[in-house]
Amino acid sequence: MADTAEFIKDLCTPAFVVDLDVAKRNAAVMLDRFQKLGVQLRPHMKTHKTLECADIMTGGSRRCIVVSTLAEASFYADHGYDDVLYAYPLPRDKVQRCAELCERMALFHVLLDNGPALQELKRRPLKQGKLWRVWMKLDCDNGRAGVLHSEPAALQLAREISETTGVELYGIYAHCGNTYGCKGREQIEAIAQETTTNLLQFMERLKAIGIQGLKSSIGSTPSCSHPVPDMAMLSEVHPGNYVFYDVQQSLIGSCRLEDVAVRVLTRVIGHYPHRNQLLVDSGWAALSQDGGGCLPTGYAVIQGHPELKLTSMTQEHGRVEPVSGPLDFGQFPLGSMFSLIPYHVVQILQR
Repeated sequence: MADTAEFIKDLCTPAFVVDLDVAKRNAAVMLDRFQKLGVQLRPHMKTHKTLECADIMTGGSRRCIVVSTLAEASFYADHGYDDVLYAYPLPRDKVQRCAELCERMALFHVLLDNGPALQELKRRPLKQGKLWRVWMKLDCDNGRAGVLHSEPAALQLAREISETTGVELYGIYAHCGNTYGCKGREQIEAIAQETTTNLLQFMERLKAIGIQGLKSSIGSTPSCSHPVPDMAMLSEVHPGNYVFYDVQQSLIGSCRLEDVAVRVLTRVIGHYPHRNQLLVDSGWAALSQDGGGCLPTGYAVIQGHPELKLTSMTQEHGRVEPVSGPLDFGQFPLGSMFSLIPYHVVQILQR
């Protein structure tokens, strides 16, 4: 611990740091949870975009992951990963790059939710007799991408995909991102149950029209942190944020604050007694403005200092002031360091 403290003390700030022990514990808990349910975990890489965390999340298998960009897909392919799902509604301008990944890898999956995207695949047959491996995106009342589960168009699109030459309908994919509006385990479980039920019922409707043997997958960190029993009937789940967690996840009820594996380190660079504020060297470029300063402590939790608030930020600066009362500037000399627990870690790592 002394060596770690010395190392941190010498870091240039702002610095994004990860407690690997906590990240490994989070990953191990999720892997074990779904192994016991008999469900394949296909972790999402967009939170971290690193080989180190990918190896932790896959248990070293280097298989069965989700990405949200083709840059991520290429990065993992370059480093020996396979069975990669590009879980973004297929854009026309990226079909050629997807084809190259399909032809290069043993298993590369694409996702679509409309007929024109399917026609783009048909116009670009794969070499070596390969088939496009397609997941259809289903909207189970999340209200983002996907064909609405209750609409006849969903069954029709599934039929079209299954009947298209050169294409294999591999599975049905749903994201229960509406769990991000939850407060507590009971609400999370209610949405996880609703999403699971909608997806499983849709799978039964597919069987009734002769489409069988498909995979089924739902995902979000909240729903997979508190899975309902019916999720054992799914083929896969695809959470991602859980390897790090963040303050937002603790407020939703996915985790405890002590499960958050990441911090942003920042130093005091200015004293401004006339406005009762400190200035630190982390602004929105280091921390992001996600959450809009909604916490009692502003844009982040300042570890060990519940009396302080990160009240506002510009690109490279943050203003810290007391939640109430006068600030004791002597307690925070220039160069002293704060450890910020971020509201939403994904938005930091997108920068």
